[in-house]
Amino acid sequence: MTVKELYDRFSLLLPETDAEPWDNDGLMCSPDGERQVRRALVSLDVTEEIVDYAIEWNFDLIISHHPLVFRPIKSVTDEHHISRKLVKLIANGISVFSFHSRLDKAVDGVNDRLANLLGIFDAVPFGEGMLGRIGEIEESCTAEDYAYRVKQALGSDSVKYVDALNPVRCVAVVGGDGKDFVNAAIEAGADTFVSGRIGYNVMAEGPEMGINLVEAGHFFTEHPITGFIQERLMDFDPDMYVEVASSNLIKEL
Repeated sequence: MTVKELYDRFSLLLPETDAEPWDNDGLMCSPDGERQVRRALVSLDVTEEIVDYAIEWNFDLIISHHPLVFRPIKSVTDEHHISRKLVKLIANGISVFSFHSRLDKAVDGVNDRLANLLGIFDAVPFGEGMLGRIGEIEESCTAEDYAYRVKQALGSDSVKYVDALNPVRCVAVVGGDGKDFVNAAIEAGADTFVSGRIGYNVMAEGPEMGINLVEAGHFFTEHPITGFIQERLMDFDPDMYVEVASSNLIKEL
């Protein structure tokens, strides 16, 4: 299957019209749309380490969640970290797809997978762009207990939480940076909100707002989506070699 054919298959599954207006989502780099994709590398981010690995091991394609190119680039040189990656990719004929906001809201996408991992059943969309998911857990528990469950389920290095003294029952989730969804979660009826990044100021206000907040790490709340991409690639071409690589460069002591 060629690069172009594979991108078209993904676009049928994840329509370009589902991308948010602010987003840069889709085909990031394509030196040769007719190149056969025999080896695909999947990661959350297209770091320089990921690019170098793809070159070393002769991958034809990288598919990420976070866009390789998010803001406009004024020039392509080896002096800027984004354009330097583009230079390497083009020189080695490697294409990049980045499925961002359309994968956040997709069925079985970022937030559906996050909700499933966190034991939330009958999850439905909420919030701007209907990106988030909200539903109930099987048995109520304390905020501390649920924060521990989140840490275990996602393999997070650490989890921060604030306890509004609500039993955890109705949980809303947004993978990645979800601080702007807290009010929407409250309006949707959540007693608890889980995201990758919420931030100190919003976390500090959680008890006053009447909602438990759990911050589990941007990478850890979104990395499970690499499984979705891997599964779809193998559905499209069972003979393709597909590898998932970790792009997490943020370490905690």
